[in-house]
Amino acid sequence: MDFKSSDTITGPSSEEVLPHTTTAAVKVVIVGGFGVGKTTMVGSVSEIRPLTTEETMTQAGIGVDDNYGSDTKTATTVAMDFGRISLSEELVLYLFGTPGQERFWFLWNGLFEGALGAVVLIDTRRLEVSFDVIGRLEERGVPFVVAVNDFPDAPRHPMDALRRALDLDEAVPMVKCDARQRASSRDTLLTLMQYLHSLTVSPV
Repeated sequence: MDFKSSDTITGPSSEEVLPHTTTAAVKVVIVGGFGVGKTTMVGSVSEIRPLTTEETMTQAGIGVDDNYGSDTKTATTVAMDFGRISLSEELVLYLFGTPGQERFWFLWNGLFEGALGAVVLIDTRRLEVSFDVIGRLEERGVPFVVAVNDFPDAPRHPMDALRRALDLDEAVPMVKCDARQRASSRDTLLTLMQYLHSLTVSPV
């Protein structure tokens, strides 16, 4: 294609350009079962317009996908979500949200390449879907923190009880969060960064 001098070529917007002070970029993965809030978290905290791969749910998933507790959802992530957040003038996180439906979990292998850590989002209405998610991270040796997403109709349990139910090691941080709120999502990511730093200072 030939361009004329009058043609306008646009690049990334100012918000999409990395700050010139950036010295380190870290890849983080947001994981969890179907409908736990991964897309919501990436969207709420990203400083750039997030990339999503949501598709409308169809009858093809009936009897295949476990959508219990998320009956009102009409779309689902089929590949990944992507966003970016600057935690400081020097440190930038690249966020990759995984698909939650189990039939898309084969895509996780590629998304975890190069990731330093993960956030596991938990929905207390469907705690059992978190077991396989956590097991996969432990098998891969990926450090993670657990974030209990605050759904209005979800049952409330003491954090100690949830930790026991998930058979979670005492060293793994566990926090409450609201994936809809930027500040809460950012605090969760900061918890992950602090945990990763602690592992480099005194590995377990």
